[in-house]
Amino acid sequence: MQSKKVGGKPAIRVIKKYPNRRLYDTDTSTYITLAEVKQLVMSKALFVVRDAKSGDDLTRSILLQIILEEEAGGAPMFTEQVLASIIRFYGQAMQGYMGPYLEKNIQAMTEMQAHLKEKAQGLSPELWANFMTMQSPLLQGLMGNYVEQSKNVFLQMQEQMQKNTEQVLGAFGIKRP
Repeated sequence: MQSKKVGGKPAIRVIKKYPNRRLYDTDTSTYITLAEVKQLVMSKALFVVRDAKSGDDLTRSILLQIILEEEAGGAPMFTEQVLASIIRFYGQAMQGYMGPYLEKNIQAMTEMQAHLKEKAQGLSPELWANFMTMQSPLLQGLMGNYVEQSKNVFLQMQEQMQKNTEQVLGAFGIKRP
């Protein structure tokens, strides 16, 4: 169910989380499960999860809980090495840049997936296999674009860090050689 529109824009669906860990969808006036929240994510519905008492935004923690359940479900996306690397970024100078970097990379992968899905609509498994064989140059091109985008984001991040460093050092009257 899509939220009502307010002034031409879809309203953000509000889900309240109660102390007993139950989630209440204010649009449908029903309790919902984490699986149903996942379906909201999958359908790209706009929503926010709020603590029923304090009104605090709990959306991130609910999304992380969904990821945790997916990771425990048998086909994890993240290796232990990747998770450890992410943890190591916390508290480091690069922490502020890591989120936008990952976000842009995931957006590039999403666009690549949408492009492939568009090309493959209506194909049987046999035709899909043939399609993938024929699309090898296209896939290489898409991956090349993805890698190039990723490199550009990283270079922009590096330039921004250099500017920030120069500003901080300049504030202390220190100039870089």
